[in-house]
Amino acid sequence: MRRVTVFDYEAGNLHSLLKALDDPALGVRVRVETDARALLRDTDLLVLPGVGAFGHAAARLAPGRTDVAAALRDGLPALGICLGLQLLCEASDEGAGDGLGVVPGRVRLLRARRVPQIGWNRVEWTAAEGAPSATLPQLPIAYYANSYVAAIDGNDPCVLATSTHETDRFAAVVRVARTVGAQFHPEKSSAAGVAFVRAVVADAVGAVVDA
Repeated sequence: MRRVTVFDYEAGNLHSLLKALDDPALGVRVRVETDARALLRDTDLLVLPGVGAFGHAAARLAPGRTDVAAALRDGLPALGICLGLQLLCEASDEGAGDGLGVVPGRVRLLRARRVPQIGWNRVEWTAAEGAPSATLPQLPIAYYANSYVAAIDGNDPCVLATSTHETDRFAAVVRVARTVGAQFHPEKSSAAGVAFVRAVVADAVGAVVDA
């Protein structure tokens, strides 16, 4: 049985995410891990969830950061959600500490009057047919709860989708090799969001599931 490891920064409730991962068709065993040094132990997919502040999460990740970054570059599949996507970047204006540096760019504050962004927003998919987004359900809207975003050039090929809050356009979905990041919370984005999570897991473990 394939294994999925969810990194718990001990900063929030993982219930919705764990429920999204609970699909018998995936044939995976989900493990929640709080020790960054143990994240790579017997795992086929690493999930970085979307709850907490960058500085705190980076400090929790620090003991295993170098090994995790190397594993992702070597092809270990990963899914980063909201804060998890931001941890895939190099650093953040929100707090001290290093990210994994797998996704290019630094994390910055949303350039908007209303911060944080909380609620539903459109997801505009930019990748052409046959691009790395082909295996991902292209949900048209998603649920956000964020004050910071990854400052990635919208023309960078790693950006598969964008969203706009007020006038600030930012990366909504990114993919680098087998690492996928979503700035929104797919586990809170209705059935389409859950399908997104399960599609990433299925792609990582080679399962076939209904959308």
